[in-house]
Amino acid sequence: MIIYDANNQILGRLSAVIAKKLLEGEKVFVVNSEKAVLVGNPKSKKELYLKKYKMGDVFKGPFFPKRPDAIFRRTVRGMLPWDRTRGRNAYRNLKVFIGLPDEFKNKKTEKTKEADASKLNSKYTTLGEISVFIGVKKVW
Repeated sequence: MIIYDANNQILGRLSAVIAKKLLEGEKVFVVNSEKAVLVGNPKSKKELYLKKYKMGDVFKGPFFPKRPDAIFRRTVRGMLPWDRTRGRNAYRNLKVFIGLPDEFKNKKTEKTKEADASKLNSKYTTLGEISVFIGVKKVW
């Protein structure tokens, strides 16, 4: 069981590390998913995710989530072999939370060096800001 803290971590890089751990058979928990960072122009990132959300038919899909924890899960799902049984079974071992639940308060969380966004020189936005822009009510 590995607990990752997504606070100030780059979304894509952290998702790639998590996908590898899931394929190795680990159970992975992610806390503070709303604080994950997307690097790039914030305005264009928000428009991109709004376009993804509005794409498709209301009844037939494709469906894209609004909440930051669901967007995080969807990002990791895109890095797994979803069309194979192995990828679907690995995806079941992923749990993503908004904030820090009480059951993980005293447990040690990990951060990855590859995904650290503390020394970024470019513009960035958080997953929580994107979710609010799409239309979710802020509850964190």
